[in-house]
Amino acid sequence: MSAIGSNARRDRIVHLATTTGLASVEELSQLLGVTASTIRRDLAKLTTDGRLARTYGGAMALAAHPEASLRQRTGEAFEAKRAIARWAAAEVRPGESLLLDAGSTVGALAHELRTARDVTVATTGLTALQELADVETVQVECLGGTLRPLSQGFVGPLTEAALERLTFDRLFLGTDGVSPEHGICEADLRQTRLKELMARRADRVYVLAHAAKLGRRPFHAWTPLRPEWTLVTDDGADPVTVEALRSRGVTVVLAKTEHHPADE
Repeated sequence: MSAIGSNARRDRIVHLATTTGLASVEELSQLLGVTASTIRRDLAKLTTDGRLARTYGGAMALAAHPEASLRQRTGEAFEAKRAIARWAAAEVRPGESLLLDAGSTVGALAHELRTARDVTVATTGLTALQELADVETVQVECLGGTLRPLSQGFVGPLTEAALERLTFDRLFLGTDGVSPEHGICEADLRQTRLKELMARRADRVYVLAHAAKLGRRPFHAWTPLRPEWTLVTDDGADPVTVEALRSRGVTVVLAKTEHHPADE
C-alpha cells in the first residue's frame, strides 16, 4: 500500500470509526500500512483535536459521533423500511397489544397500522403517535417521559414506570446498529436501558433495521436481547452477518424490497 499523508491518514481513521464503530491499533496499522506507534500518534492527535475518543485495549471510537436526527433518517433506505414495515404489520392480529419504539422504521410500521382493526398500540415515539392519533380503530397509549429531540422518543423514569404496569403481545424496536455479539446499539444509555425493559414486557420481540445497520457499531450503548428475538431486515442484508445472527438463535426475516439499490 502506498504511503499517504498524515492528514489523509487521520481522515481515513475517522471515516473508519464512523462506518464501523471500533478498530484496534493493530488493525489500523495493517490496513493503513504504517507502524503501530504511528497509529498511536494519530489517535493521540485526533483525541486532542476532539475528533476521536480513546478507549481501553488500544481501541478507538468516535468521540462525538453525530447522531442523525429523526428527520435526517426518515429519507434513508425508504424502500427497505417500507418493505420491513409491511412485513411487520402483516404479523399483527386483531385484539393484540403492541409496543412501538421511537424511530423512522417503526414510524413506517405505524403508518402501515393505520388500517389495523381492534389493536392497542402503546408507544414511546412521536412519529407513531402522529401516525395513529386520528385512527379510531386503534387504541393509542402514550408512554410519556423526557423527550429526546433527536430521536423524537420518550425516555427516563416516567417512561419506565409506565412500562411496569403493562404487558404486550408484540414489541417492535428500532436501532442504530445490530451486532451478533452485543445486540442492538443506540447513542444514549437511557435508550438502551429502556429497550431492555421494553423487551421484558413483551411476548415477542422484533427489531426493525434495514441492511446498512447490520454489523454497524456507531455508539457504545447496547441492549442485549434474549436469543429468541426476531430481526426484520431487507433482502440486501450481508449473508455473513445474517448467518452469524442465526447461529446465535436470532430469527432473521429478509423482507423483499420493490427495488434494490444494486439494480439502479
